Amino acid sequence: MSTTEAIGRIPVRDVHPAVECGRRPAKAVTGETFQVTATVFREGHDAVAANVVLRDPEGRAGPWTPMRELAPGTDRWGAEVTPDAEGHWTYTVEAWSDPLTTWRRIARIKVPAGIDTGLVLEEGADLYERASREVPEPAARALVLAAAETLRDDSLPVATRLAAALTPQVSGVLARYPLRESVTASDPLPLLVERERALFGSWYEFFPRSEGTAERPHGTFRTAARRLPAIAAMGFDVVYLPPVHPIGSTFRKGRNNSLSPTPEDVGVPWAIGSPEGGHDALHPALGTIEDFDRFVARAAALGLEVALDFALQCSPDHPWVDKHPEWFHHRPDGSIAYAENPPKKYQDIYPVAFDRDMAGLVAETVRVLRHWMAHGVRIFRVDNPHTKPVVFWERVIADVNGTDPDVIFLAEAFTRPAMMHTLAQIGFQQSYTYFTWRNTRQELTEYLTELSGEAASYMRPNFFVNTPDILHAYLQHGGRPAFEVRAVLAATLSPTWGVYSGYELCENTPLRDGGEEYLDSEKYQLKPRDWDAAEREGRTIAPLITTLNTIRREHPALRRLRNLHFHRTDNDALIAYSKRTGADTVLVVANLDPHHTQEATVSLDMPQLGLDRYESVPVRDELTGETYHWGSTNYVRLDPGRAPAHVFHVQRSPASPQNGGSAAS
Repeated sequence: MSTTEAIGRIPVRDVHPAVECGRRPAKAVTGETFQVTATVFREGHDAVAANVVLRDPEGRAGPWTPMRELAPGTDRWGAEVTPDAEGHWTYTVEAWSDPLTTWRRIARIKVPAGIDTGLVLEEGADLYERASREVPEPAARALVLAAAETLRDDSLPVATRLAAALTPQVSGVLARYPLRESVTASDPLPLLVERERALFGSWYEFFPRSEGTAERPHGTFRTAARRLPAIAAMGFDVVYLPPVHPIGSTFRKGRNNSLSPTPEDVGVPWAIGSPEGGHDALHPALGTIEDFDRFVARAAALGLEVALDFALQCSPDHPWVDKHPEWFHHRPDGSIAYAENPPKKYQDIYPVAFDRDMAGLVAETVRVLRHWMAHGVRIFRVDNPHTKPVVFWERVIADVNGTDPDVIFLAEAFTRPAMMHTLAQIGFQQSYTYFTWRNTRQELTEYLTELSGEAASYMRPNFFVNTPDILHAYLQHGGRPAFEVRAVLAATLSPTWGVYSGYELCENTPLRDGGEEYLDSEKYQLKPRDWDAAEREGRTIAPLITTLNTIRREHPALRRLRNLHFHRTDNDALIAYSKRTGADTVLVVANLDPHHTQEATVSLDMPQLGLDRYESVPVRDELTGETYHWGSTNYVRLDPGRAPAHVFHVQRSPASPQNGGSAAS
């Protein structure tokens, strides 16, 4: 016997978004609009219609949202919905037979042709009477009943009777309260709505230990807190700290990853654990837990959330090594295997093995996370999650978010797409991406089209322009213009972006040609920076970063991902894209060549901007304050030495000329 489920009277097929066919929730944040689509059709020629029903975490259905056919003849319907509270929601597509639309279509043909006129009008009157019973507003119901009476009034001309049923007022009422027959609902699909920081934010990474003084070079939480006002002044929302735990001494790395450290070498923060403690302890040189609490409180007072690195790995000196030997892989000679990522070797780090006591590791990981949550940390950047079992993270995140849904996990997984996407699907709120290695127009367009499409229903990108591990060749050789344009791209393409300290100073010296490691990397040594001197000497792009973060906060369109649309340029060195949310539209044109002035004609998809095809409107460059008039075709010239990009606010102006002409910028 077949176990195939019945298809329903009106077929509703292929509802999206559907993460793993609905086994896992699609994601949104409070106030985020997203599109629900489905294939809806029926036999014969009668009209069908559809709508979306959102149910909130209490199971209450909101007003249903009408769907429209996305392209004539495709049977693909869509509607945009917006959840307004955090929690576990569901969404359902309802399809139904639409007898009123069917009747209107027939009546418009038969009545003017004199075919079955009386019968057609009587059928219409019956339908309008039935439809009136679904209208709760007395005045609106009276309009529909009056139309039914007019349809039956054979003392009036036929054209008058029909016209009374097709007035905009009556049609508007029936659009709000349609006559629905043979209603067929899809299975409800899950939707997880989280706080906005899961999608939108600006991150700043820095090492507290580098924020020391001349008298005491090793920084503390107290001295590092002095850096917080400058970070907040640049408009960042999140300050992200690499591991702040005790660092092992066995096989400690020296400067530039040397295997021969000196007594002064401070070690790698990711080599976690020493006799002073493990993942729930602080490095003694940084201060006490009370110092950490004061640091978190100072950040909060400045509008900054603290994100803490969570690296599930140990130095050979970590307390777990002796207490839980079953958590590590032992080689035949009894030694524990250190971490490797050939050709890289990490002799100072032991990776954790999961298959002998995963339940114990889950419990200990949750305990450690909750320890830091109790000290004000609600965001964790997880180091290399792709080297641990997916099911492990699923259990950990479910446990934490089950009681604390506001806690955010960022997956630092630079690995194969399947793993990155799966980590996002099983619970990680944010994901690192390939943005660092996407530098051409084609690369950026293809990758961002992927990220802002179906993947946006579960994977939220965090565009870091650099990290302590990654100094891309584009930055090594592009000079200040490269740093400027990558900041513009990251801040406007993705709702969440981040910089690692020193980016604003355009630090770009690699350890060796062809590599992506920094010379004198801060991973291995203290790196004090003279911020005041850099500002006095004009060696910082902090003003640009501040402006970008200000623009992001002022424009709702930049706080979203799914609204991204690319526009055509006739020069591959220039890229153009826009984002639109409600009345807010931002258009970016950027020069991807940091070495040369580039020119192009930018051809705009005007409907995507909410404009008529032949409209001309003012566009204000939010970076410079200059205003131009743009139409569908526009000439652009960008000198990387002066300005790497335009970030336009597209403004409607009734007085703007409607000639569709081009304008130079």
